[in-house]
Formats: sequence, structure tokens, C-alpha cells
Amino acid sequence: MFDFIGTRRYWYSLSGLLLLVTFFAFGYNLMVRGGAFNFGIDFTGGTLLSFRFSQPISIHDVRMELDKYNLGESVIQKSGENDISIKARDVLPDLRSKLVVDLKDKFGQVELLEVDTVGPTMGAELRWQGLLALLLASLCIIIYISFRFEFKYALAALIALYHDTLITAGLTALLWRNVEAPFIAALLTIMGYSLSDTVVIFDRVRENLKVYATKKKTFAEIVNISIGETMARSINTVLTVVLTVLCLLFFGGEMIRDFALVLLFGFVIGAYSSIFIDSPVLTSLVAKETKT
Repeated sequence: MFDFIGTRRYWYSLSGLLLLVTFFAFGYNLMVRGGAFNFGIDFTGGTLLSFRFSQPISIHDVRMELDKYNLGESVIQKSGENDISIKARDVLPDLRSKLVVDLKDKFGQVELLEVDTVGPTMGAELRWQGLLALLLASLCIIIYISFRFEFKYALAALIALYHDTLITAGLTALLWRNVEAPFIAALLTIMGYSLSDTVVIFDRVRENLKVYATKKKTFAEIVNISIGETMARSINTVLTVVLTVLCLLFFGGEMIRDFALVLLFGFVIGAYSSIFIDSPVLTSLVAKETKT
């Protein structure tokens, strides 16, 4: 049987490297791009414009037109063959009218379907609420795992969850993907998935502590046995969700591509951490408690 616990220093090193990449991405973005994340209008405030063209249109062509108004860096997404949504900084009514006229002159009949404006105050409040949601989820996880198992199990699970969310956020920042409100939903989903996978292993550890109580097995040996017994389930689960998310990523369209990419990062990292981080951390905590 593979020694998951005995090789933990290698997994800790790999996670340390991924966290270094995460902090590098945050630092680089702050110094060069002016912010850790590429926040969309949900968080920074701005205007969402939805257009319907009379013929198929490319994002590149629309962006070239927006460059005339210094809006070339806007987030432009296709929501249909002839539909385009533009997320930009505040677009005042006068500028909006000029933009519509310009697009009609260039591409023919254009219909403005929707205009939605988010103020900077609302965007800042949404960022705060997103952070609060993550903190409350962490607190609920500590309480749940502590009651179901013991506090040291909850601490190990929490360390792994922050490991997962930090690295997922870091990869998103590294690729400079657009971060909107669904990003928070994706992180909460990842936390739920990672916790579910972790609880399965912890349940088996608790069962095996009773099974091997009289067989003089160390805690590390019992954890290794438990991981091996749940490995097939963990692999099957992550393959199922990853295949589903890949379908969303490639066939779901531009509107949900960033959301699907965050989920893909998080599910893979969550599956890795539940095996190679959670259980070794728990073993270290138990060993430290035994020594004291």
C-alpha cells in the first residue's frame, strides 16, 4: 500500500510551491495591474449593455469599435449567435447613444436589449458580503466537524479548505480571469465538495480506529489504510465532476466559462487536498497531541 503519510513532506512541498505561485500572482497583479483580481462590474461598479445584431458578429470587431471610446478593455461576451453583452466602466447616456449609432453604422441593425448599472458602493458591499460568506462558511464547517468528530479534525479540514480556496483564487488571479459575483458561488461550491470528500475519509478513519483498536496499529497506519479504502470513491467522484465541468467549460458558452474554469481548478485541488493534505495534517495534529 502506498504510504500517503510517510511521503507527506513531498505533498507539503508541492502545496507550498502552489501557494508561492498564488502569492506571486497576487503581488504581481497589485504592483503591475493595480489590483489582486480582475474584478468585473459586479464588484467595481459599471454598466452592462446587451445588444442584438441583425447578423452574426465577432467579439474582435466589437472591441475594435469600443476602442474609439476608450472601452477596449471592457469584458465582451457572446450570449448567442447575434447577441453581445458588454461590461464596461460607467457608460453615461450620451456615450451610450453614440455607441449605439456607431454600431448601427458599422454592423447594420442593432437593438439595445438591456442596460444595467452597478454603482461602486454596491460593488464594494458585494465584495464585503462575499468575504463574509466565506468566513461564515468556515465557522459552520468548524462547528460541524467538531461535533461530528473532534476539534483537531475540524482544524485539519479548515486548513485544507483555505489551501483549496487560496490556490484556486491564485490560479484565477494568475490567468487574470474576470471575477464576478459567481466567483464567490464557485468558491463556496468548492468548499462544499472538498468538505464532502474529506468527511468520507474521516469517517473511515474513525471506523478503522475501532476495527484496529486491538491490533497495535499506529494512527498513521490507520489513516493510510483508510485513504486506500476510499481512494476508488474519491477518484470516481472527482472524475465525474471534472467531466461535467469540462462540458460546461467547452460547450457552456462565454457567459459561464470563467465560472466553470474556477470550478475545474477547485475540484481538482480539492480532491488532491482531501487525500494528500487533510489526512497528513490530521496525523501531525494527533502526533503532536500524543507527545504533549
